[in-house]
Amino acid sequence: MSRLSAVALGALLTACASASNADPEASPSAEASERKDNFITQAEIEDSRTSNAYDAIVKLRGNFLTNRGKTTINSKAVPLPVVYLDGVVYGTADVLKNMSTSMVGTIRLYRAWESAKFGADKTGGVIEITSRR
Repeated sequence: MSRLSAVALGALLTACASASNADPEASPSAEASERKDNFITQAEIEDSRTSNAYDAIVKLRGNFLTNRGKTTINSKAVPLPVVYLDGVVYGTADVLKNMSTSMVGTIRLYRAWESAKFGADKTGGVIEITSRR
């Protein structure tokens, strides 16, 4: 192996090693940013100083409650997100007004294209609430 090839190989290995050891928090990926936009932590809920889950969502991520509009004239699917609590259907977004933030651990929005695990009729998406443990 020539000296130039050895130097180039060394530089390449050093670059790969430093890239794999990079701090993921220092430069968040688009995927991490997407998760933050669709996820509310317990700390954020507490910091919001709101009394119910609905007000916390409005204050922190108002886009969670956006009406997606009707997607077809034949569908009876609801254009608003459906609320799930610990994996069980809980109701429409209005139920969030009666849910104390003291019982909420996390809140996550699944967009329509991500909500297949909840059923095909969730065109408005799903707001999944995980209770505090």
